Amino acid sequence: MIAGVRRRLGPGTDRGGSLGRAGNDRGASAIEFVVLTPIMFFMIFAAVQFALYSFAEHVAKAAAQAGARTARAEADANPGTWAGSASEKSYDYLHQIGRGLFEGSPVVRVERPAEYTVRVTVTGNVPTIVPGMSLQVTAVSEGPVERFVPDGG
Repeated sequence: MIAGVRRRLGPGTDRGGSLGRAGNDRGASAIEFVVLTPIMFFMIFAAVQFALYSFAEHVAKAAAQAGARTARAEADANPGTWAGSASEKSYDYLHQIGRGLFEGSPVVRVERPAEYTVRVTVTGNVPTIVPGMSLQVTAVSEGPVERFVPDGG
């Protein structure tokens, strides 16, 4: 090609194809944007909701485990106050780690299902992005009571 000479386009043609013919894709990106934007927002909201639920589940599990550790250590040593101590320990974890993470106040239940076993259950409602949706997290930690058994000798 000679320097300074430009190629001219014929009438009715465009750089992307011909005008008014079947190969024209003008405006396709605007339509794709309109169709894909709600899908993108849904995926972003779903990821945020999953993160909220997952974090609430981990916090509830940590609170149940902390309460169960306290209950296991104090169930035989302090027969009258072990359940209150275990419940208080679970609530302390919930307030330290998960402040504002649950809707309302989570419920901690401490029980002794068998003579040498304790169980701590933490239940709470996770905030949701979608109105009318309800998600609940429940974590249970159970273990044997630590007992001092004197040596027989």
